Amino acid sequence: MIDVQGVSRRFDLNRSMGDILKGRYPTVDAVSDVSLSLRRGEAVGIVGESGCGKSTLGRILVKLIPPSGGHVVFDGEPIAGMDRKRELAFRRRAQLVFQNPFDALNAHFTIRRSLYEPLHNAKIPVEEHEERVAEAIRMVHLPTAEHILDSYPHQLSGGQLQRIVLARALVLRPEFIVADEPVSMLDVSVRAGILNVFRQIQRDMGLAAVFISHDLALVRYVCERTITMYLGTVVEDGPTSDVIANPLHPYTRALVAAVPVPNVDQSHDPLPIKGGIPDARNPPSGCRFRDRCPLAEARCASERPVLREVRAAHKVACHFVD
Repeated sequence: MIDVQGVSRRFDLNRSMGDILKGRYPTVDAVSDVSLSLRRGEAVGIVGESGCGKSTLGRILVKLIPPSGGHVVFDGEPIAGMDRKRELAFRRRAQLVFQNPFDALNAHFTIRRSLYEPLHNAKIPVEEHEERVAEAIRMVHLPTAEHILDSYPHQLSGGQLQRIVLARALVLRPEFIVADEPVSMLDVSVRAGILNVFRQIQRDMGLAAVFISHDLALVRYVCERTITMYLGTVVEDGPTSDVIANPLHPYTRALVAAVPVPNVDQSHDPLPIKGGIPDARNPPSGCRFRDRCPLAEARCASERPVLREVRAAHKVACHFVD
C-alpha cells in the first residue's frame, strides 16, 4: 500500500553570527535515505531514541511535510504533486493520531465540533455526519451521551481525550493511520485500554498502521513488524517477535537490553554501547552508529552499511551480521 523510496528530509537551522560571516548554512538530516514498504492491514512499529527521525518520517508518510529527496507512493500514486482533488482523497484515506491529546484538540471547540470538522473539510455530505461521528465514538468505546459530545477538552480525562483524538482520525474511515506516541501522555493504568482499542480497530478495519514509539513493550503488543531507526536511518527491519527476541543490530540489542524488568532483584548487564548520541548536525561518516558500536572497525568509518535481508523478512544495516 505504501512504498517509500530513498526518502530524506533536511531542515535548515538557525544561523549564528559566525555562520553568517562565514557564509555557512547549517542543516540537519532528520531522515536520511530511508526505504520501506507497508502492506494493507499491516501494523508496523518504528522505534528509536528521541531525535532519531521517527516523527519526521511519520509526517512525511501522511504528507504533512514534504521530503527533501526521494518518493512516497501511496496505493500506486506518488503523493507529491497531487492536485487539490487527489490530495483531498488522500487526506480521507490517510490520517495521523497526534502524540499529545491535550494539544491536539482546539480548547475552544466542543468535542462534537472537533469530530464534525474533518468531515466538513473532506466534503463529506452533511447528512452522513451524525452517523459517522456516532460510529467513531462507538469504535473507541466511549458513550455517545450528549454530555461527552457537548463537553470541552478540559472537561474530559486524558484517556477520554486520547480516544476522541483516535475517533477524529477514524471518522473519515481511513485506510492508513500513523499513530505518533499514542499513549505516552497517559497514565500506565489507562494505556492498556487505549492499546486494546487501537489493536481491535486496526484488525477489524484492516488498517495499515504505523506506530511510532520508544516503548518496545507497546510495539511488541500492537505491531507484527518493527523498524529500528538511528540518527535518521533504518538499521533494522523485521518481524517484531524476531527483532525483540533476537535483535541483529547492536543498537537494537541495546534498546532491548534497556527495557526494565519487573523483578527488582534482577539486574541488567551493562548496555553493549558506549557514549551518547552524536550531534545530528555533523553525524559520523560511514555507519552513523560506529562511535558507539562495540563491533566498529576501520571499514565502518568509510563505508555506510546497506540495509539487506539476512533472514526471512529480517533486514539489518551492519557489516558484521550475516
